Amino acid sequence: MSSSTTSAAVPPLNPRWQQFYQLTKPRVVQLIVFCAVIGMALAIPGLPQGEQWLTLLAATAGIWLVAGAAAAFNCLIEQQIDAKMKRTAWRATAKGELSRSQTLLFSGLLCAAGSALLWFWVNPLTMWLTFATFVGYAIVYTVILKPLTPQNIVIGGASGAMPPVLGWAAMRGDVGPEAMLLCLIIFLWTPPHFWALALYRTEDYARAGLPMLPVTHGSDFTRLQVLLYTWILFAATLLPFLTGMSGWVYLAGAIVLGLRFCHYAWKLWRNYSDALARKTFLFSIWHLSLLFAALLVDHYLQPWLG
Repeated sequence: MSSSTTSAAVPPLNPRWQQFYQLTKPRVVQLIVFCAVIGMALAIPGLPQGEQWLTLLAATAGIWLVAGAAAAFNCLIEQQIDAKMKRTAWRATAKGELSRSQTLLFSGLLCAAGSALLWFWVNPLTMWLTFATFVGYAIVYTVILKPLTPQNIVIGGASGAMPPVLGWAAMRGDVGPEAMLLCLIIFLWTPPHFWALALYRTEDYARAGLPMLPVTHGSDFTRLQVLLYTWILFAATLLPFLTGMSGWVYLAGAIVLGLRFCHYAWKLWRNYSDALARKTFLFSIWHLSLLFAALLVDHYLQPWLG
């Protein structure tokens, strides 16, 4: 019996709307949108006023929609790869519960809706930057880099680092050096974050035929790269304070979070286990979230602290 016949005979476990929703990779997109909102908040002094609230809400919704579209397109392109990996085999595209045409239409509608929202309610610059991010992730990274080079996540990480730039552009209508500094932080955060995941999913990636760093260069080399990147990242996270973009509140948070991440990386390098790699991966998410939250708190406390 063919897979298409089987999928037609057995009803999907999840409602159709939930299958489409899961294609947008909600947890990943939430972190993307959070970083974009931080970029919006840092771009203006104090709390948003009047029409700024409308711009912020429209930009948040538009970026959310386009990011979801990119995630859905990624699921479409990697349908066969996802079916071979335990981590992704549950996706509706991998199981054949959603067709390629359905997924493509869904992705296209989300991208069109988000782009229109950004063009008419925010500004054209934000729309074009967001669309470029879509192309960078969905096409350049997913189609070209990911199956081609073990440095895929390093090069492709540039698109994933764009959310603060998008947020800044939404509120300012330009791309300032502060936004690029936030982009640099996420760019340097991405490799140790993703390689920690790849370390305990090496068999999955090898089975799927993807040249992830642990597959091509082994665990020892990858763990050393994680350690080196966390220290480089730690140095970069101090730059907002050193350039006068943030104050002592942020600096304290950056030091605590950075040293903790470096400690995880050190332990991972010296005494590897899948459990520790998983903990390192999960902490990396908290690291970025709390780091940007510290930027936000510092931003609003600065007038009170002088």
